[in-house]
Order: sequence, then structure tokens, then C-alpha cells
Amino acid sequence: MSVSVELSEFGATTAPVAPAERRRWDLRKRPLLPADDPFYRPPRTFAALEPGTVIRTRYVHVAALSVVPQRIDAVQLLYRSTDLDGHPEAAVTTVLLPRGADPAVPRPVVAYQCAIDVVTSQGFPSYLLQRGAKTLGSAVPIEFFFIGAALRKGWAVVVTDHEGLDGRFGAPREPGYRVLDGLRAAMNHGVIRSDVPVAAWGYSGGGMATSWVVEMAGTYAPEINLVGGVLGAPVGNPHNAFWRLNGTFHAGLAALVIAGIRPRYPALSAVIHDHVTLEGRRLLDLAGRLTTVGAILRLAHTDFDDYVDEPLKELLGTPEVVAVLDDLQLGTHKPSCPLLVVQPVHDQIISVTDVDGQVERYISAGADVTYIRVQFAEHLSGLPLSVPTALEWISARVQGRPTTPGIRTVWTFRSRPFAYASLCATTVRMLIGLPITPVVSAGIGKLFRRFR
Repeated sequence: MSVSVELSEFGATTAPVAPAERRRWDLRKRPLLPADDPFYRPPRTFAALEPGTVIRTRYVHVAALSVVPQRIDAVQLLYRSTDLDGHPEAAVTTVLLPRGADPAVPRPVVAYQCAIDVVTSQGFPSYLLQRGAKTLGSAVPIEFFFIGAALRKGWAVVVTDHEGLDGRFGAPREPGYRVLDGLRAAMNHGVIRSDVPVAAWGYSGGGMATSWVVEMAGTYAPEINLVGGVLGAPVGNPHNAFWRLNGTFHAGLAALVIAGIRPRYPALSAVIHDHVTLEGRRLLDLAGRLTTVGAILRLAHTDFDDYVDEPLKELLGTPEVVAVLDDLQLGTHKPSCPLLVVQPVHDQIISVTDVDGQVERYISAGADVTYIRVQFAEHLSGLPLSVPTALEWISARVQGRPTTPGIRTVWTFRSRPFAYASLCATTVRMLIGLPITPVVSAGIGKLFRRFR
């Protein structure tokens, strides 16, 4: 699926791209940051559109670590979505397919939510996946290798800027709206089919966003055939997370959430204005301009108790702040599809107890949940170690096989050794720029034939 796109308002025309035309594009030109890129700015009249309507499209070149060109077809879509208050907004998604894949052929779709974890647009996947992007300080370039593992299975992958154009890290519900509308936009555009199974997947900040996808799907986009969601270390309880991280090496993550959500909650902004010192407000402003790694390093061991005029515990207990934190709570809506939740027991950032609570709320609501608590992993290692398990579970869902719900604590992930070897092989191929050759299992082959 190689397309040349005429930029047009409210839908784009597409035509096949000849190899010669692809070579004429200037690969030396660095992409603009989303904050400076006119592609991200919708026309004033876009609010009248239906959610999921494509506003603008373009073909982009993607690269591993922003340097090694990939033989992957990538189309970016600007489309109409909905914000936290139900107001129209624009959002961007990137649709990835193996080079030359025919969009008319039915193939499962993975909606992959990256751990964006920043406010600045420098951390948006639509920027970081492009060749020439400045990737230092973000986890997204590393996650690209796991996206590649999904592409190798012959699937399409949709990667949405789920924080929105303003980088609202930590905001509730609207990440789900943006991802679901991104899928609608890809289906409306024709780059993926609307009659294929879709699975959602994400880890850490991406797991939190995926939680909102599966919680919102049943009411917001019931027409999408969402067959499963993989939630890796999905936060569970933002209130507890903020309190636990404050003053630790990872205090910058807590600051990033406050910087991301305060524009959406006037009551929270008022509390910050009235009770946080000028230096404390400057730190929050600084967090909004930093990458994930930059915020962690710059704000390491920051104790926000030192920047408020009354004890932080009392401020977090005020009705205004409690109302905000309650609104951020995950597990308050029954997911519309089966779930796989994976969580390291010894996670230094996200408490296993908080994720236990999120899972318990899902199970109490009647959801189908497989929950794996892993002893031999911590937060950073939990993502690569869980990738084969996630891919195997998604394969079973798109093939329509039954789930095995339940809660179990294991020493390590029990994937086949071949699965890890395949992941390593995919990573090496991407690092040296070789094609990601699709590996289609017999089960998925049967699925394709059933749709023909």
C-alpha cells in the first residue's frame, strides 16, 4: 500500500506511487515538530464533521531510531475526534503496513498505544517514527521494534497520538476516543478494512491509554470489532502513583501528569495557583517542555512538599483535587472485549497493588480478564519480556480461540523460545534496514480466507 496523497480538506485522494516517485522524495529533510507542522492544524470548519472523518493525509518515511529507513508503508491521517468535555478536536494517527501490502486484503489490525509520557509535541509517535526525528529521551523509538514484530505477522498497526495535539498526558477517557476515531479514520480512508478484527495493546503510559480504549469502545465506537486488549503495567490508581513517586528518582513522571492534565481541570489549576510556590509552578512549566528521560533526570528526587504552602497530603485530600483524581481512576467502565493484563510484581514505578485493584474492578463488572503477575521482571524489562506473550495472545484473539481467564503469579513469562528468537531477528532486520518479511500462521491464513 504505497500512496501519494493530495492534501485536501475533508478527505484526500490517493493513487499508487511508483518506486521512482518514492525515490524523488527528499530523505535528508528533517520532519517538523508537530507544534510547527501545518499538517497538524485543522481548518476552522472541521468541527462540523463526524468523529473519525479524515481531514488530511500524507505519506511519511519511517526509520528505526530515526536513522535506518524501513521498508514499511506509512500513512498519517489528521481526523476529527472528541476531547474530554465532548468538544470536537483534531488528532493524528499513523497507519503502518509491510511495504507493498494491499489494503484490500483483510488483515487483523493492532492499535498500538506508545508510552508517550510527555506534554511536548517532540514526544508524539507521529513525529518520532519519521526518519530524521530527534528521538533522544523518548521510549517510542524502542517500541518501534515491537511494532515491527506485529507487522511481521502480516498485521496492520495503527499508532495514534493518543495524548492529542496539546499533549494531555494522563487525561482520562479521551485517549480512548482518539484511538477509536483513529481506527475509524483509517477505515474511512481505506488503508485498513472495516470488517477485520482489531486488538489494542500498550505498556506503561501506553497501557493506561489502552485501558481507556477498551473501557470506551463499547459505548463510543461499538461498530469496531475489538477482539482483545493487552494492558501492560497500566498504572491502576493515579492518586497512589503520584503519592508513591513523589520524592523518588521517578518524581518527574508525577510532574508530567500534573503538567498534562491541569489545563483540563480549572479547579486543579486554581489549587496550583493558590498553593504552589512560584518555583514549583516553574518546575511544572519546565516538565511540560521536557522529554520523558529529561523530566526524570531533571526532577529526580523532587519533593513537591517543598513547593506548597501546606502539607502535600492535605492538598491531595481537598475536594477539588480528590474529584480530579477520582476522574482519572481506571477500571470504572466494563471493557467490551477480553483483556490480558501483565504486571511485574517488583515494578519500581507502578505498584502491583494498584493494578490488582484495577483488575478486581474489571472482574467485578463481569469482564473477561487474564491477569499475569510476573516475579522475574521490573518496569523497564517488563515490556520486552512481555512482547511474545502479548503477540501470542493477540493471535489467539484474532483467530477466535477461547480465552483462559484467571489470575496467576508466575516467575517469568512462559512464551516459546522461538518467539523471543523471532523478536530478536525482527529487531536485527530493522536495525540494518532489511524488509520485515510477514510470517503468516495457518490460523491467520484461515481467517484471511474466511473474509475473501
